[in-house]
Amino acid sequence: MQTFKINSPYNNLINLKVIQGHFATTSSHINYYIDLTTLKARANEAKAVAKSMSQEYLATTIVDTIVCIDGTNVIGAYLADALTESGIMSMNQHNTMYITTPEVNSVGQLTFKDDVIPMIRNRHVLLLLATATTGHTTGQAIECIKYYGGSIAGISAIFSAIENVQGYDVHTIFHLKDIEGYASYNSHECPFCKAKVQLDGLVSAGGITGMNFTYDGIEHLS
Repeated sequence: MQTFKINSPYNNLINLKVIQGHFATTSSHINYYIDLTTLKARANEAKAVAKSMSQEYLATTIVDTIVCIDGTNVIGAYLADALTESGIMSMNQHNTMYITTPEVNSVGQLTFKDDVIPMIRNRHVLLLLATATTGHTTGQAIECIKYYGGSIAGISAIFSAIENVQGYDVHTIFHLKDIEGYASYNSHECPFCKAKVQLDGLVSAGGITGMNFTYDGIEHLS
């Protein structure tokens, strides 16, 4: 399979690798797999992503805690630094931000352990995700944060196919328009499944399984 590369106009370290095909996530079927592995794991790329994200927030915003979903903890740490440098304040006792992530229980619910709950309760929480496609995971995270007594200070994602969830704007680096023809389907309404097209891979927060591909012949889409 051929991989396409989409560059951010703001920083040449930030780019998406996307593969067209038939893929399944926990909440939908999609026609593009977006590989964010290096953006989440390479220090210089994660720092560039964080710097770009920080521009969306004014110095008057208060952020006490960054809750990281989809393995975005490295970006979250750099985002805390970038927000602090931009003048965003924290109400925490030591005037610094917490970076944490929820756990997933046996029935798929997001939860926080007892020793993490104080980082959420009565805190201004910024929710950080790799992608927001259907809003299902984002909505789960919002409800989890509220359940434990936190308030949403903002939502940021590397790529989002939606503009808001539960009335909260999703600030994103890459938008739906950046991937021409991108679509997400309910599994019961997926045109690939109806046409009996086999899945190319199963997508989770940790990456993709069930397919073999290489990043040969990268084509620049933008």
